[in-house]
Amino acid sequence: MIQLRDVSKTVTSGGEPLTILHPLSIEVARGRFLAIVGPSGSGKSTLLGLIAGLDSPTSGEVVIDGVNIPRLGEDRLARLRGEKIGFVFQFFHLIPSLTAFENISVPMEIAAVPDADPRRRAQSLIEEVGLAGRAHHYPSQLSGGEQQRVALARALANNPPIVLADEPTGNLDSTNGRHIMELLRTVHRTRGTTVVLVTHDTELASLADSRLVLRDGRVVEYL
Repeated sequence: MIQLRDVSKTVTSGGEPLTILHPLSIEVARGRFLAIVGPSGSGKSTLLGLIAGLDSPTSGEVVIDGVNIPRLGEDRLARLRGEKIGFVFQFFHLIPSLTAFENISVPMEIAAVPDADPRRRAQSLIEEVGLAGRAHHYPSQLSGGEQQRVALARALANNPPIVLADEPTGNLDSTNGRHIMELLRTVHRTRGTTVVLVTHDTELASLADSRLVLRDGRVVEYL
């Protein structure tokens, strides 16, 4: 489902080249759960951004479900992200003027999938993450853990085969963090979704199928 072939990322800092990621090659099979771990500044989020097509590699190929995404134009890349990838971020990124139910509906409204029923789908998802009683609350009326559950439901709105999660537990206490991780594992098991999780928490990472450890932009362990 995900292939990175000799991918690297170098930027310019103070007029000098700075390598964020040294060349690396990884494969994530369909339906697998990969945790990317490492200290701050190791290149974890950069790697996830490359997989998501939010950034372009300096060299190498990023192949998502058979498509080399750095070669795509912006329109096709946006379409691929909308169809193939759901995103969960550390800071939720919910629209404050919309209720939980409406936030979950947004990706479906944008995608405008024929014969889809956004309201029914949103109701099903909000029940799946255990927030049926909070559907019509605004983000400011929800706890951090509840907001992240809404964000996860939104990521699943268009039933993507891939979910990318960037430190989704980093802004939560341990109890809520564990709950989000269990929801991700449930999504992985019941839907066959390919999940890539960036986390600094090695205990949470141990719950994934495989683990990639980065340090200073280099792979030091891949199990």
